[in-house]
Amino acid sequence: MTTALLSVSDKTGVVEFARSLAALGVRLLSTGGTARLLAEAGLAVTEVAEVTGSPEMLDGRVKTLHPRIHGGLLARRDLPSHMAALAEHGIATIDLLVVNLYPFAQATARADCTLEDAIENIDIGGPAMLRAAAKNWPDVTVLIDPADYARVLDELRGPGVQRRTRFMLAKKVYAHTAAYDGMITNYLSALAPGAEDQVAAVPQREPFPAVYNLQLTKTQDLRYGENPHQGAAFYREARPAAGLLARWTQLQGKELSYNNIGDADAAWECVKTFDAPACVIVKHANPCGVAVGASPVEAYAKAWKTDPTSAFGGILAFNRPLDEATARKIGENKQFVEVLIAPAITPEARALFAGKLNMRLLEVPLAAAANAMDFKRVGGGMLLQTPDTKNVARAELRVVTRLAPSEAQLEDLLFAWQVAKFVKSNAIVFCAGGMTLGVGAGQMSRVDSARIARMKASNAGLSLAGSAVASDAFFPFRDGLDVVIDEGASCVIQPGGSMRDEEVIAAADERGIAMVFTGTRHFRH
Repeated sequence: MTTALLSVSDKTGVVEFARSLAALGVRLLSTGGTARLLAEAGLAVTEVAEVTGSPEMLDGRVKTLHPRIHGGLLARRDLPSHMAALAEHGIATIDLLVVNLYPFAQATARADCTLEDAIENIDIGGPAMLRAAAKNWPDVTVLIDPADYARVLDELRGPGVQRRTRFMLAKKVYAHTAAYDGMITNYLSALAPGAEDQVAAVPQREPFPAVYNLQLTKTQDLRYGENPHQGAAFYREARPAAGLLARWTQLQGKELSYNNIGDADAAWECVKTFDAPACVIVKHANPCGVAVGASPVEAYAKAWKTDPTSAFGGILAFNRPLDEATARKIGENKQFVEVLIAPAITPEARALFAGKLNMRLLEVPLAAAANAMDFKRVGGGMLLQTPDTKNVARAELRVVTRLAPSEAQLEDLLFAWQVAKFVKSNAIVFCAGGMTLGVGAGQMSRVDSARIARMKASNAGLSLAGSAVASDAFFPFRDGLDVVIDEGASCVIQPGGSMRDEEVIAAADERGIAMVFTGTRHFRH
């Protein structure tokens, strides 16, 4: 390796890397701000303009777009005709390229970013060089990520950069440039009509771009999908926000399965919405027990009571560090747990679970993050929607019955509503005292969901007398309301919005219960 070209917007570690290259006898070429930084660090660096014979021009838009650069990157060293062409035109080879691109994502994330700002942060020369170097990977090493500097230096100090390393880096480049172009497309195709006529203004962006690009990276193959005859893998976004399941760290247990990950996400999304210590138990994507308490162990004990049968083989999620007392309680219940998730798991709790080799323990940073978009695959296409992050506040509730709920009932109603948001439609949830009593999920009829919730409570030996009930959508007729009142409900929370709201309100008044409307529906399909 004789020559390296360095031109980076992310200056992390570049001076140290360049100094190590120089110590190995590598000639340094550079551009603009990177060249000045290296020179200020006392390194001998040649400006690209000296190589091309052309100055940087057009406010930096043109500096590396030149045959003396691209010829040096693209020439195949094993082809005499290529090397003869370089010699004829006085072009030297470039053996190492270090480039990262203009910070388009950071620029367009600013609230004051104009269309002109965005356009000027679209890199042209950088992607062109990267693609050229990556195409010629057998002869050229190409770097876009400071995290790879150390590996390349280690290999350079030995026999040289290994072929498999150069190929890995080239693949990384094409993924990077594809994501970069996709990001630009997402931005531009989301601009409202007329943006092109006001480039100095901050343009209005539509929530759903005309073209949507998403890049995911495979992190692991899974044993199978929902069923053993289906293949599966898990893919992660480049930078998932703290608080999302993809940021998990697995402490013990078997590899996660397709269904484990889906159910774990449902449990984690639910539990992190509670402010008090909470426990959520999920089975087949539905909460089968949810509770809050003064501590994780109290929340778990209450959640377990809802449906011990369904909790067997379920997913446990906590919004507080899992401690020894909670771990002991799980052991006392002899609960078989597929996955246990918490922001942290204490050493004492881990020691108690150490013998359960199949139990998967996950730590996930706790934060109120949400996906930017939710997706659902359909035949030949994809449905996109904004995530359901709406949490109804007490001030938004509208009492529609003559009888108003008491303070305690309001607490139970809001708790029930918070759980119902995560139950598959049609959802009916009975709650009292900060815990679920019966959960009816995923039925075609809301009446059937109510009856199933009653059955679940009965099986667990729990009384529904005086309970609060949440319905994820409106009652289309009074029959569903009558069923939950017959089972013991003293108050109901629902969105309202039915053509027969007045009939349902009259039924609530007739039966002597309190009912509040949220004005928000939480269908979950």
